[in-house]
Amino acid sequence: MKVIHLISGGDTGGAKTHVHSLLCGLSRYIQADMVCFTDGPFVQEARELGIHVEVMGGSNPLAALKPLREKIVNEGYDIIHCHGARGNMMGALLKRSTGLPVVTTVHSDPKLDYMGRFLSRITFGTINAWALRNIRYHIGVSDAMVDLLIRRGFDPQQAFAIYNGLDFTPAVPAMDRSAFLASLGLDWPEDCVIAGIAARLNPVKDIPTLLRGFAIARKQQPRLRLIIAGDGQDEAALKQLARDLGVSEQVCFAGWLTDTDSFYHALDINTLTSLSETFPYALTEGARFALPTVATQVGGIPYLIEHGITGLLFQPGDHEALGRHLAALAGDPSLRSRLGSRLLDKAEKEFSLERTIQRQLEIYETILRRHSRQRGQRDGIVICGAYGRGNEGDEAILKAILTELRSIDPDMPLWVMTRKPRLTRLAHRVGAVYTFHIPAFLRRMARSRLYVNGGGSLIQDVTSRRSLWFYLFTLSAACRMGCKVMMYGCGIGPVQYAGNRRRATRVINRSVDVITLRDRSSLEELRNMGITRPEITLAADPTVILPAAPRPVADGLLENAGLRPSEGQKYLGITVRPWPGFDQAAPIFADAADYAYQTYGLIPVFIPIEARLDVAAARQVTEQMRQAPRVVLSACASAENAIALFSRMDVVLSMRLHALVFAAGHGVPLIGAVYDPKVSSFLDAAGQDLYAPLDQLTAPVLRSFLDQAVARCQDRQLLSDRAHQLLDLERNNILCAHALLER
Repeated sequence: MKVIHLISGGDTGGAKTHVHSLLCGLSRYIQADMVCFTDGPFVQEARELGIHVEVMGGSNPLAALKPLREKIVNEGYDIIHCHGARGNMMGALLKRSTGLPVVTTVHSDPKLDYMGRFLSRITFGTINAWALRNIRYHIGVSDAMVDLLIRRGFDPQQAFAIYNGLDFTPAVPAMDRSAFLASLGLDWPEDCVIAGIAARLNPVKDIPTLLRGFAIARKQQPRLRLIIAGDGQDEAALKQLARDLGVSEQVCFAGWLTDTDSFYHALDINTLTSLSETFPYALTEGARFALPTVATQVGGIPYLIEHGITGLLFQPGDHEALGRHLAALAGDPSLRSRLGSRLLDKAEKEFSLERTIQRQLEIYETILRRHSRQRGQRDGIVICGAYGRGNEGDEAILKAILTELRSIDPDMPLWVMTRKPRLTRLAHRVGAVYTFHIPAFLRRMARSRLYVNGGGSLIQDVTSRRSLWFYLFTLSAACRMGCKVMMYGCGIGPVQYAGNRRRATRVINRSVDVITLRDRSSLEELRNMGITRPEITLAADPTVILPAAPRPVADGLLENAGLRPSEGQKYLGITVRPWPGFDQAAPIFADAADYAYQTYGLIPVFIPIEARLDVAAARQVTEQMRQAPRVVLSACASAENAIALFSRMDVVLSMRLHALVFAAGHGVPLIGAVYDPKVSSFLDAAGQDLYAPLDQLTAPVLRSFLDQAVARCQDRQLLSDRAHQLLDLERNNILCAHALLER
């Protein structure tokens, strides 16, 4: 593979480091050459690193267009890779004449690149905006940058995330802490707690917020000190602000430092207060020294810093929150140690330089495959279900289905019908159509190969007859538009009304090619309804394939709720939801929570699946508890986090199906409060028999279930083995989808 990189040649900071380190690493695997349009330190440093660089065009990059085209064609390059406004302009102009795929790496928010420079913004900024729209493939330096591009209308299925990787080989700093402080002329106490930031002193880095937050924290923690490493246009104003805040003696403006290893080695806390970032090296460099980090919740930062787990986050400009976080870290060495070690562990696993290089190679291979894919023919899959409604269970179903379909063909276009297309595009990196935008749905069907009615209990009329009619319409319409039709890992029923049963039987028999079912009761329901024409296969709920987030993530979420998982606490996970009869059951759940706490020391933790409903139901229960702590989590943030939390529980008591599914794969003893047959069907399939209908629950019954569940804690491996049998059964979903696509 031969790739040519186009870049202006005047880049500095993170973009320069990213390009230099990337090309050095890529050169071990492919031919990666670089063309710059201006000469200077960037080019010189690249040559010193052994990168093959050619300078073309001088001050007028358009003068390089013809020789550059000839070079690309004559030397047989496979991909044009652009960086920055000038590189993007040249790539967009060369796309048609070379016939090659063109990709650009977006290193920062294009709308902020020329902040404070009006003429540059209306010239280079406008050119860059045009070029970005005319380049098909985009790489964002962090998932947050990809999210930004998606929000601005770029194709989520042609956007890729990459991170500024770092070599995490343990560094040996040139100076120890005392020597480094002495080199700055500082005579601070040995027991001082030093926070620091490495950043340019310009408005985007928002150093004033850091100074104000530091001043607040220091009132509570007098041992706190601050080192600001960097220079820039705002230096004089920042020094004056430090004097005005009365902290000039405790703040050191160190200027630009080349020995960053000694700087980070001297710190106790790393900080970043930027208003905008992609994925800053300052965080991974601090992570290399296991520094607890406080940073703004912007750009790609939250992908490394998870609040309360691998660091602390605050909103840009909120100096009071920053002050609280700095004070908390300064006063708690164990908190600093926990957050710092978790951060190092995550950074080493996910943000190493070698991982960045391998990710870039994967992106190149994907682009070449997609560029050669035939166009103008039917292609792609449309997926419809109860998506975009804030239900973690439904979103987990979608994620599992997408994961499996991508394993068949990673380049297959995927479109999802959802209540919130924008959120679905961001969460799953797919095309999205509003659920009830029928013309858009039909247009997409006319171009697609397969329609998937995706998981869950969609064919039922208990919650709504209209939803049943709608899903039946989509099945019929997809068939008429020429698509293969599959109902994927679904539950069936109950369909109560005779007219609905007849309608469902007629539509499914006429329109559906394959059905995979998640439980045997659904199989019986199909037989009772007289559905015989589709191929019917028993499978399992697709979500059983999803992995859990790492255990430290679950521990961090519990710590944020005021719990102490590191001290060996035991937990009863509870998930409840509003439903007819829940008001009468709420005091029974409260009694069970108190009983579990008093008898077995299990702390009840209420974990929501659909936060907008479940949190209120949980609080209705906690208000009636008398002895046990009242711990209600507000949200899980992702399916992986939810799975990690449920796997961390010792026993799970739930009304929600997916709380039980998430816990089952980890051998957690389960208790079901059955409001729908799908709950008992799953528990039977998982080999767990502690359940009762919601309207038949009593305090003695639930206490008895708790006694039995606690006794089963010794048999978690057996329970886990039973659940893993579901994994083998679930493979029928993907096998049937694969066979249908081949057909």
